[in-house]
Amino acid sequence: MGTYINVGNESFRRIRRSEYVDKSGLIAIVNNTLYTEQCFSCVTRCRRFGKSMAAKMLCAYYDHSVDSRSLFADLDIVSHPSFEEHLNKYPVIYLDITNFTTRDIPRMDIVPTIQREVKEEVCRLYPDAETAPDDDLMAALVKISGHYGIHFIMIIDEWDAICREASEEKETMDKYVNLLRRLFKGSNTAQVFAGVYMTGILPIKKYKTESALNNFIEYSMVEPMDMARHFGFTKDEVRALAEKHGADFDELVKWYDGYQIGDEPSMFNPNSVIQAIRSHRCRSFWASTGAFDAVANYIHMNYEGLKDDIIKMLAGGRGKVNTTKFQNDMSIVCSRDDVLTVLIHLGYLSYNWRKNECYIPNLEVEGEMSNAVEATDWTNVVKALENSEKLLQATLEGDCEAVARGIDIAHDENTSILSYNNENSLACVLSIAYFHARNDYIFHRELATGKGFADLVLIPRKNVDSPAIVLELKYNRDADSAIDQIKRRQYPAKVVQYVGDLLLVGINYDKEKKTHECQIVKS
Repeated sequence: MGTYINVGNESFRRIRRSEYVDKSGLIAIVNNTLYTEQCFSCVTRCRRFGKSMAAKMLCAYYDHSVDSRSLFADLDIVSHPSFEEHLNKYPVIYLDITNFTTRDIPRMDIVPTIQREVKEEVCRLYPDAETAPDDDLMAALVKISGHYGIHFIMIIDEWDAICREASEEKETMDKYVNLLRRLFKGSNTAQVFAGVYMTGILPIKKYKTESALNNFIEYSMVEPMDMARHFGFTKDEVRALAEKHGADFDELVKWYDGYQIGDEPSMFNPNSVIQAIRSHRCRSFWASTGAFDAVANYIHMNYEGLKDDIIKMLAGGRGKVNTTKFQNDMSIVCSRDDVLTVLIHLGYLSYNWRKNECYIPNLEVEGEMSNAVEATDWTNVVKALENSEKLLQATLEGDCEAVARGIDIAHDENTSILSYNNENSLACVLSIAYFHARNDYIFHRELATGKGFADLVLIPRKNVDSPAIVLELKYNRDADSAIDQIKRRQYPAKVVQYVGDLLLVGINYDKEKKTHECQIVKS
């Protein structure tokens, strides 16, 4: 097997020996593009969402140096009309760009190294083509393709690794862009390639020469198109895994669900699901993704409106975002929209394309975003988050004075999103104040009642032995009136059908004293 060409199917064979969720339907999508104007695909997802697995699957399927039929025999792709047509029919060039960026070589030598090593291996494999020593990679491929009458499949994993790690080095970037343009935009491209598939974290950078790679069809966290269901695990796929391994499906939902990818409303982080099943425990597995420092830095930029949006989303809300202005370059972040778009591509936010809204998808990401906020200088917000565990305990213990002090901490009138100027802000304050409770409770904000709204209702999660909590926040009244209002209302099924203990928490804010008072009643 080769290093760069015809690498075989052993990598995918190892994947099949592991816990594997069938994503072979992606092959059918790629097959439909071969030998067409749409044969150039760039599929970008956040870390740990299966990019490399998909690339290795495609290598195993297309590589003509091996027989991979048995690896796909029980997968969905076998029923597709194109399965036999393209199975193991092509010479495949496979590049993992991180294998070059992690080498101990100068950045300026990365692209020449790619050119030299791939060309040398291809020329050794096809010695009868009359290639010349001064031929670059594309020139060699053109001669080989013409002599042998073959078309290559090229698969590039982590295509943007150079863009992320050497973006400030103009010479290196120019060489890389020119290499890609030479390969995929030249007059001989159709002669050489049946198809090209690239993976990465970010879509193709918007260079000054925008036409550099504009022939690629891009599938991203923002625009996944018909690849959406292959970006992560669906709810049915996770349910099947949970049943197979005796895992708690509801816990997997709480921790890893919540991504809306295209029209797929409920997608899970695949790596985290698998790790949770293997370790028999749900927790955050994002600490090893390497993106935390970048997230903290982006949040710390605090462009106008960014702080308010992050706080709102930590409180369970959503923020508007324009994803079209971002230049797909992490070193060029110039606005609030750019920051939010980067966080979508990194998987720290989910994106509803119909409403142009972003939000925190699940408990795993919520915890990491909270950690990122705590690394900022947002003193009042950080203090509220740090004290939220104590506030929940004080509520459960009926300590009204401690609860009032905790709400005081959460409310900072100098932060616009936490000022009491509308119903949404009231619920936002309470959601931040009780942030820690999300581990054990499902939050329902502004639940419609028979005659108004409850500011916040907390229903215990499965297997949590705690009372439900109904919170009502008033201002310039008194805490007793908030309790009276709760008692007068006819709450919807979320509360009526709850059969456990119930805590009624009435909170009043005195505008002149700028303090809160609290009453707690068991019901």
